[in-house]
Amino acid sequence: MATSPAEGSRAPAFKLPRDGGGSVSLADFKGRKLVIYFYPKADTPGCTRESIDFSKLRAEFLKVETDVLGVSADPVEAQDKFKKKHDLSIALLSDPTHKMLEAYGAWGKKSMYGKTFMGVIRTTLLLGPDGRIARIWPKVKVDGHAAEVLAAAKAL
Repeated sequence: MATSPAEGSRAPAFKLPRDGGGSVSLADFKGRKLVIYFYPKADTPGCTRESIDFSKLRAEFLKVETDVLGVSADPVEAQDKFKKKHDLSIALLSDPTHKMLEAYGAWGKKSMYGKTFMGVIRTTLLLGPDGRIARIWPKVKVDGHAAEVLAAAKAL
């Protein structure tokens, strides 16, 4: 388990497969703001609400030159089904090796019903156009989160 990056540090490079085919890398967003939200599992209640909220605000994010990526450990096929089922408008990346999740501090110990296991920790990062981490939201609560991230992107 890697340590989390800090606000002000350079965002770790990545290149991952995405929904619909192809891949996405950090370099694709050079000179633009970028929101990366990490979610535990496609098509579960909290992850669905969070993804729908970010999708609904996509046009507002674009107005402030900010792109949005969702990342989970789900395979691309699951991301494709999730995106289609809920008509999501944001790119969904697949990180089954957990390399990006670990590099961004979004993979770690979790517990549920008294059992401890490794999994995706719901985390969001806002990167500035310079590729540095402007803001980190660890252990995100879904309600109102996408709007809070949008406000931060507007202020950046």
